[in-house]
Amino acid sequence: MVTSQLSEDRGTAAAASPEYLTPPGMVRGSFQAMGTTVSYLLPAEHGERGGELITDLFSRWEAILSRFRPQSELARLNRSAGQWVEVSELLYVVLTRALEAAAASAGLYDPTLLPQLQQLGYDRSFELLEQAGKAACSGKDSRAQQPPESGHLPGGAWRRIEVDPVMRRVRLPVGVQLDFGGIAKGMAVDTALGALRRRGITPALVNAGGDLAVAGLPPDGEHWAIAVPGRQGGWTIPLRRGAMATSGIARRHWWQAGTLRHHLLDPRTGLPVANGLWSVTVVADRCEQAEVAAKVAFILGPDEGPAFLRRYGLAGLLVYEDGRWQSVAPWPTHLMTAWWEERASQSMPEEGRPSKS
Repeated sequence: MVTSQLSEDRGTAAAASPEYLTPPGMVRGSFQAMGTTVSYLLPAEHGERGGELITDLFSRWEAILSRFRPQSELARLNRSAGQWVEVSELLYVVLTRALEAAAASAGLYDPTLLPQLQQLGYDRSFELLEQAGKAACSGKDSRAQQPPESGHLPGGAWRRIEVDPVMRRVRLPVGVQLDFGGIAKGMAVDTALGALRRRGITPALVNAGGDLAVAGLPPDGEHWAIAVPGRQGGWTIPLRRGAMATSGIARRHWWQAGTLRHHLLDPRTGLPVANGLWSVTVVADRCEQAEVAAKVAFILGPDEGPAFLRRYGLAGLLVYEDGRWQSVAPWPTHLMTAWWEERASQSMPEEGRPSKS
């Protein structure tokens, strides 16, 4: 497998980043899990209990669903392709939801693109990929200079996965491997928020690297102020309920034998999407739904992507690589506030911008 070099240009404007405020009466926490930064805002009186609940949930999901942990249940399933494997309830639920998303999107969301990602160089966690890129820059990792493998294959293998709901078993076709990607983080956010609600820990916001959802409203506030990234700088929009997710190429991209790669693949080609988009942000009722919709709209591109969002009545913001942007109603364009305008008025967003994948 070709070792890849991380690009140093992450496509973000650090100087134009927003400044974040914690609403009165709430506490902010964060930790690393599922390959990203998970952050939360909780009532101060429930901060410790709620923070432990969120941390434990994400830790459990990562232990089961990570493709980078050799002993995870997902990794063991991937190694058992061709055989029937009894799986845990969590893995079975995530898999069946992923297959439903694949079917609903006509395969534009595809959880079976792991071999293609590995072929392109995304064969380790992004933290290790970054280290490999630095080593390649210093000449310590000669594998990064190898030419990329040829013969990229399109996706679609999800159609051949067999599931047994009675025995809760799964059989992957030989050669097929799973990587759930953002849908698992979106589902984890939804599950964490549901657990907080059941325990009366609201208002609350949970954000897994840009996949975020809210419950209730912040104290003395009419909405949550959410920072949304642009190609240069960004904006703040009000979110009163539901979820938001961003799919884009700002962070997870790398060089492979002189070619810039990123992790958003078009299942129709098996190669990184190249359509001029930099990011797509979508608002929906659930984080899982917003995440899948943002990814599908990104793959469809500037023309078909907005039509897809309109068909499902989803608000969206599409940002182009050249800095232009377009919105899809009911995106609140009239309520967008640029970060530099917030600095002038001292009205800062309450939560970090989506930075995901």
